[in-house]
Amino acid sequence: MPELVKKCPECSGVNLSWNRDRGEITCRDCGLVIEEKMVDFSQEWREFDSEEGEKRRRSGAPMTYTQYDQGLGTEVGQKADLFRLDGKDRNKFFRLRKWQYRISTAIERNLKLALSELKRVSSFLKLPKSVEEESARIYTLAVQRGLVRGRSMESVVAGALYAACRRHDVPRTLDELSEASGIEKKEIGRTYRFVTRELGITILPSNPADYIARFSSALKLSAETQSKSIEILEKAQKSELTSGRGPTGIAAAALYVSALLHGEKRTQREVADVAGVTEVTIRNRYKELLEELDLEKDVKKSKKKRRK
Repeated sequence: MPELVKKCPECSGVNLSWNRDRGEITCRDCGLVIEEKMVDFSQEWREFDSEEGEKRRRSGAPMTYTQYDQGLGTEVGQKADLFRLDGKDRNKFFRLRKWQYRISTAIERNLKLALSELKRVSSFLKLPKSVEEESARIYTLAVQRGLVRGRSMESVVAGALYAACRRHDVPRTLDELSEASGIEKKEIGRTYRFVTRELGITILPSNPADYIARFSSALKLSAETQSKSIEILEKAQKSELTSGRGPTGIAAAALYVSALLHGEKRTQREVADVAGVTEVTIRNRYKELLEELDLEKDVKKSKKKRRK
């Protein structure tokens, strides 16, 4: 029943009946017809399998920014149709296809190449469809504003993907994007800042807790260690230890401390490799956490237990 009608205006009763066949909503207490001639927006056919539903459906796929024409364009036939044509018609067919490609704009030609690269990088990083769609929208806006001019297509694609990951709270580092796209980390960061500034995209700072699950899974740590590291991060945020520091470094250090507390020995080198930071960063953040959060005693106790 539609959510607009909640009670009868005559008797204030809530015992309403919705007759789908007649398109009416009536009150069962007083018999008042509240709504009539309602439009039924559901489909008018029955389907018993996916093939039958596909044949009867009259609308195509939804609009998407991951295609250069947003999925609304049509092509002049398919190559399979060539075998049904004679010589003259076949030449005409090729001529029409050639002109269709020629009349496409420079923006469309750019999007054809860029969006295929975007899908490749997104697949390599195993990003969800929502992030892929958002990054394609950001890149399309950048092309329409002329922001790609003077920059490599791959760097703008990587910058758009990083911006989409940040907006959807999907933790991916610049190092991972650099490895997937083949563009230097500094160039991706520079392009990302330029695109977000020019398009007016506001992005909040990354939360170190978003990286904990991925790093913990890569290091094969227990759920208790993962939960404890999130607690350490929450305390660090209250003490303002996370401000001005890289989220990956502080997240990796919190995991390292938590692993020590739970007797799961992992070297600083192992943690640094997973997080994509240096051992010096892990060591510095580790010392700050121990000093500011008074965790040094707990770490020493856990080390003594392990020795026994």
